[in-house]
Order: sequence, then structure tokens, then C-alpha cells
Amino acid sequence: MEHIKGKNAIITGASRGIGKALALKLAQNGVNVLLAARNQTTLDATVKEIKEKAGDTVKVLGLSADVGKLEDLQKLSELALKEFSAIDILINNAGVSSQYPFEKQPLEDIENLVHTNYLGYVRLIRLVIPHMIERKQGAIINMVSGSTLVDPVPRTFVTYSSLKVGLRAFLKGLFWEMRDHGIKITSILPGVVDTDLTDKLENITQEQKDRLMSADAVVDMVMFALSVPQNTCPLELAVINQQTPWTKPIIDYQQKQAK
Repeated sequence: MEHIKGKNAIITGASRGIGKALALKLAQNGVNVLLAARNQTTLDATVKEIKEKAGDTVKVLGLSADVGKLEDLQKLSELALKEFSAIDILINNAGVSSQYPFEKQPLEDIENLVHTNYLGYVRLIRLVIPHMIERKQGAIINMVSGSTLVDPVPRTFVTYSSLKVGLRAFLKGLFWEMRDHGIKITSILPGVVDTDLTDKLENITQEQKDRLMSADAVVDMVMFALSVPQNTCPLELAVINQQTPWTKPIIDYQQKQAK
């Protein structure tokens, strides 16, 4: 992917899981990356690891940031412009989950879902997009959710998935506003991915574990979105677990409580 070599990217939720895998893949393809995550220790270790694997030809930076806080997003966009001068790629990947029957869901979890999974995306795009409009180019890739393909949304994920439905609608509308500016807006709709959450579950069976996707499956979707010609934009890309009914999630509510 020679055409992305030398480009500059911001990746949120980048210290582990999908975000980490994306940061490594991009850096290995010659993209300068600014990683954002909340845990400074994990972030520092990830930055160090990617630097060692990608070599000295790219910049790999990290900033401890909570995407649910506007001031942190402002610092993130400002640092990207200071260090890179230009932002070519924004990957909104950070997210939190809260799986409860709605009447049992903590109120603070609802607030966190709104500020991280919805406002975090919208605000960071708003901060970055004027710069992209000025340059008449840019790619904004967003982790939404495969659960938005289901109507009604899955049980015990009502708040989480409903916000993702709203995010998906926002991004579709944004695509139509931004395409004449040369900016691509892509939503990734992944199924359930093997992450730290599933590793901490006490009762998950091997059969359930085998049905989880690897982070690399999602990375492939992102790399495809970045590989298409300039006059082409994958609006939405879905990659879903084979033989996984959303009506009976892989990770049920009782198992979630064991983390």
C-alpha cells in the first residue's frame, strides 16, 4: 500500500485490541501514527512495541486521553497538527461497553456510553474535519457495530446499540456532506471480537471462544477502505461472526458479570 506511505493518522483506543492491531499495521505500511488511550502504562508499552516492529522510518506517538472529555480531544487534535502538520487519516476506535437489562443498567454507565461511544466520535471529527476540508482530502474511519444491522437491537445491549444506531445514521449523513470536499467517511460494522473482555470471562466455553473474530479481521476491513481509489468510498463495511445469532449473544449477561 505505497499510496498511504508517509500519511499521518490518529487512532483512538489504540493501546490494545483492534486499535493496537491497526496502529501496528499502519506503521508497518509507512504511516505516522498518534495513538490515544486512557491507560498511560499500557499506551507507553504499545508505543514502544510498535516502534520496535515498525522501525525508525515512521513517527509513533502516544497521548493519554479520554475521548469522553472534550478537552482531551482538543489536546489530541492539536498535538497531531503540531507533530505531523497534516492529518490524513482519523480512526475512531475507542469505545466502552455496558451490558445489562435496561432497568439494571447503572446511570453512570449510560453517561459514559453517550460521552465515549457517540460524542467522542462526533466531537473529534468536528475538531479534525475543518483541517481536512482545507486540504480537500482525508479519510475518517469509524468503528460502529454489527449490532446495528439487527432490528430490534440485541437484548441487554439496548443503550449501547441504540447509540451505535445513532452514530451510524450521523456518519451516513456526514458522508453526503463531505464527499464534495474529497473526504471519505467509512463505518466499520464488526461482530464480536476476541478482546481483553472475553479473556476475563470465567464461564465462556471454548466453542463460544472459537466463534469470536480476531482483531485482524477488522484490520483487513480498514486496510481495504484505505486501499480504494480516491474517487471511491466504502460507505459501510460489515464483518460478522459466522453462525452467531444476535438474539442470543456470544457473551450473555450472566457471563459479563464475571469479568
